Amino acid sequence: MKQQYINIIIKNNFYIITGGPGVGKTTLIHELERKKMNCVPEVARVIIKDQIKNNGKALPWQDPEEYSKLMLSYSIQDFIKLSNTDELYFFDRGIPDTYGYARLMNFNDDENLTHAVNKYRYNKMVFILPPWEEIYEQDNERQQDFQVAKETYQVMKDSYVRLGYSLIEVPHLPPAERVDFILSMIPKSIP
Repeated sequence: MKQQYINIIIKNNFYIITGGPGVGKTTLIHELERKKMNCVPEVARVIIKDQIKNNGKALPWQDPEEYSKLMLSYSIQDFIKLSNTDELYFFDRGIPDTYGYARLMNFNDDENLTHAVNKYRYNKMVFILPPWEEIYEQDNERQQDFQVAKETYQVMKDSYVRLGYSLIEVPHLPPAERVDFILSMIPKSIP
């Protein structure tokens, strides 16, 4: 078997905010933006809105494998597009979330996905938001019930650890206090 070498790209200035659905990630990203922080929105909602608008089938409830491939593609594009910057960036989910989603859905191993999670590396410290039933809501893009949200959280947690990331659980707090918590954890000078 031919051994493949990966040119790893590590961006210590890229921080991921992850967790299950409906835990306040997007609200937190908006609060970070309000504080003039650089943020990258979640690709999943962009894909779902685009697929619905164009009568596409790459939706988590219609063709989850094609949806996963689009998630990976969009996430890699976001990473590469910003890879030359040294500015601090917060990502509403990242490439490892696609890996977690594939595990949640019990997809067969995907060589492209494995390659991507090994090649494109974010800061080792990842912020994870735990399930929070009091704020959980379903909508057009979030059709999972709260039980699925809890299961998704656990799979994301396990996936990030498996991929060598260190998780910091963000407590249930108002959005501004969550931002303060996250910013207090980030070193003043990013290596």
